[in-house]
Amino acid sequence: MHLLVTGAAGFIGSNLVKALNERGETRIIAVDDLTHGDKFANLVDCEIDEYWDKDEALKKLAHPALSGSIRAVLHQGACSDTTERNGRLMLDSNYRYSAELLEFCRLQRIPFIYASSAAVYGANKHCRESGECEAPLNVYGYSKLLFDRYLRRRWENRTAQVVGLRYFNVYGPRERHKGRMASVAWHFFNQFQNAGRVRLFAGSHGYANGEQRRDFVSVEDCVKVNLYFLDHAERSGIFNVGTGRAQSFNDVAETVINTVGRARGQAEGSISELAAAGRVEYIAFPEDLKGKYQAFTQADLGALRAAGYSEPFLTVQQGVQRYCEGLIAGRG
Repeated sequence: MHLLVTGAAGFIGSNLVKALNERGETRIIAVDDLTHGDKFANLVDCEIDEYWDKDEALKKLAHPALSGSIRAVLHQGACSDTTERNGRLMLDSNYRYSAELLEFCRLQRIPFIYASSAAVYGANKHCRESGECEAPLNVYGYSKLLFDRYLRRRWENRTAQVVGLRYFNVYGPRERHKGRMASVAWHFFNQFQNAGRVRLFAGSHGYANGEQRRDFVSVEDCVKVNLYFLDHAERSGIFNVGTGRAQSFNDVAETVINTVGRARGQAEGSISELAAAGRVEYIAFPEDLKGKYQAFTQADLGALRAAGYSEPFLTVQQGVQRYCEGLIAGRG
């Protein structure tokens, strides 16, 4: 039997495929849209059994001959551009497509593990998997919330495991193709490599320069959570996937600059020392992000821990350093 991974050439999806390979899993059907083909690079070192285009996958799954051939669906595919304003595109990709995959899994009685997002919480500082905390600021967040609500209404109709994973701010290898939607760790690394400084937002939302805070989570940890639920098919629910600790953009910048600087033989410094040395620049908060920006996120991990996931999460200092060392070495 096969595992089906959607978004398999994307950021989290390709890391998941690679991790499955490391466990000896190669009977994988990779589903993605390679209209913009740069993502192929993420699958070059991965072993898959078959590749399906996103638009043909649902038709293939409907064929009677495939009945009983899929062991589980790991649905990582989505339109993840938080600035995309085309709601029709967003809802078709993130809501309708997900609903059809869920129905396939229900009929086949197989596990369905899918990517939700912390974008469902919007500006709410209490990030708990509960309706009163959910108030997205953009159509991307709404598309993810709409599917979570769709699932909740049909919760009692499920025939096998269903798990929604609300990823917070994910960073790590294999995100190069994401361009402007790549993580701040990726952008800070490239800014420092190219210009010798990184650019952060000046004070906003009641926070000092660069002190806006997010729950930055390594893709390594996101993959581990997926694999945990794949191994524990008796556990279902919607769960936050973050570190449970909000850290500042300054923390990310300091870690990036010091990691790259160390490789160059440069002295390390605190964020204030790095700013004084011209390695950090604070820029005005953009007008087009006002009212649409999450200045603080922090995952409530109560539900995830109650489901039995006990592994520690990498801090920014640990995970971003590891990521940057990989980028310096030409990995990622």
